Amino acid sequence: MKLSTLVCQDCSKAAVLFSSKKRILEFISELAHEKLPYLPQQDILNALASREKLGSTGIGRGIAIPHGRMGGVEEPLALVLVSDTPVNFDAIDNCPVDIFVALIVPDGDNQQHLKTLATIADKLSNKEFCKQLRSAKTDAELYNVIVEQS
Repeated sequence: MKLSTLVCQDCSKAAVLFSSKKRILEFISELAHEKLPYLPQQDILNALASREKLGSTGIGRGIAIPHGRMGGVEEPLALVLVSDTPVNFDAIDNCPVDIFVALIVPDGDNQQHLKTLATIADKLSNKEFCKQLRSAKTDAELYNVIVEQS
């Protein structure tokens, strides 16, 4: 599975400004609701926040993979956001986060969910790819990095 198959161009946001973990999760839920209008934004936010309560999805090196399982979702949806200024996200290395790859996945399909997370984590382990994500100044540049590197 390629990251580019999970992310659409309007789900790629570069040089965004966030002041808190709560605000980034709210923005992710707003953006996901635009792509999945049949899911209430508050339900998306609740799914993301519930997962964060289990433990931070900040995996270190300035990267987080917030995700939530939702009934009614047919296919996984990924959103890639790069913050202009890193945000405290309670990451495992206690470093602030500037790359967020958020996932909304179908409830109950554990195999698909794990495969999707593994694909994203593998891609984000590439330091050059992360450097290119951070260098993107526009949404279009960010999306092009995702497509070219997938």
